[in-house]
Amino acid sequence: MLTKSSTELVRQRNSVLVLSVLRRHGALAHTEISDHTGLSSATISAITADLEKAQIIEKSEQQAASGRGRPRVLLRQRRDCGYLIVVIISSDAVQYSLVDYAGKLIDRFSEERSHDPSGAARFVAGVRAGLSRILDRSRIGQEKVLLISISSKGLVDSAEPVLLWSPIFGSDRIDFESALRPDWQAKVILDNETLLVAAALGAREEIAKGADFRSLAALSLGHSIGLGIVRRGGPTGQVSAPNFGHMLHMANGGLCRCGTRGCIEAYAGFYAILRSAFEVPLDTIPAKFVPVAELDKIAVKARQGHRTSAFAFRQAGLALGNGLSRMLSLTERMPIAITGPGTRYYDLLRQGIEEGLGQSHIVRMEGMPEIRVVADEQILVFDGHLNRALSVIDQDIVVSGIQGAD
Repeated sequence: MLTKSSTELVRQRNSVLVLSVLRRHGALAHTEISDHTGLSSATISAITADLEKAQIIEKSEQQAASGRGRPRVLLRQRRDCGYLIVVIISSDAVQYSLVDYAGKLIDRFSEERSHDPSGAARFVAGVRAGLSRILDRSRIGQEKVLLISISSKGLVDSAEPVLLWSPIFGSDRIDFESALRPDWQAKVILDNETLLVAAALGAREEIAKGADFRSLAALSLGHSIGLGIVRRGGPTGQVSAPNFGHMLHMANGGLCRCGTRGCIEAYAGFYAILRSAFEVPLDTIPAKFVPVAELDKIAVKARQGHRTSAFAFRQAGLALGNGLSRMLSLTERMPIAITGPGTRYYDLLRQGIEEGLGQSHIVRMEGMPEIRVVADEQILVFDGHLNRALSVIDQDIVVSGIQGAD
């Protein structure tokens, strides 16, 4: 019984490996799958036969470039095997995307998020309506949706799709699994947004650098401050999202949106820069949302030499640099990618960030880490969703699909 169980687990693991290779490289011939996976030709034949029988993958023919000879037989995921809905919750909007099993975007729309104090219940009702709307637009049956992947800033439960705390809803917990049942039978997962950014950047780095890639930190600047860390290891790496924005920067310091004092975000978030630029008392209750246009005005004045405006950005950079120096001391020296809408102010933040980092022993000993600005955060969030969600779907579909075909 143990031998049979072990054999089945190996078959499932190898099947997922084949699907991940097809997802990364696109349609491949039989021998190419064997080369990429390191599995024998006989094993690939058995696995692809099972996957095709279960209607998870399909064959297509590609004519030789010369126009002569037999066409190549390629294998790829069946696009209509199932569907994924991606829900990205940001400070001012909720974006819905419908994706097929091959990872192709079918439809997308965004809805502005109201800033009235209506609480989580009304928001959840809006999400349910948005999910129904995206299916109605594409005329796809609800039973074809295999997974709903949701992301937000804030703290998420590591085991369940529960938002524990967020800058939008504060301590109002949202259990998305319970909220969407019984209307939706699809699996529901929830991730911290910056974790997905780090995972997507790590996947890019691993493709570009191969075995030379070790680790990377993604620092997201905006209304909130987020950090994701990715280390090499496993098909999607080891990814974490420490609660960086709410690490202590200054004891008994400025009031943060989380309700405590002295957090990094209370000095580096958009509301903190606004508060500092206008010399508002540090115990003033922070604004939940600050339009980027308001920060742009402060940035213009800072670049023109206005000392208070420039100081607000330098102070924000110093808080970020101090936090990063602590992170590097606890982990290892690694490249830092700065993302988010706050990247437009990097020229004003840079001096403070480097000054804060320079106070770290590891930086003084080993030198300043590589810092790069990556402007396409929204693309990274979506790519992170696809990498994570489609991997989960592959695991589930291999188990249910192949067993159903046996």
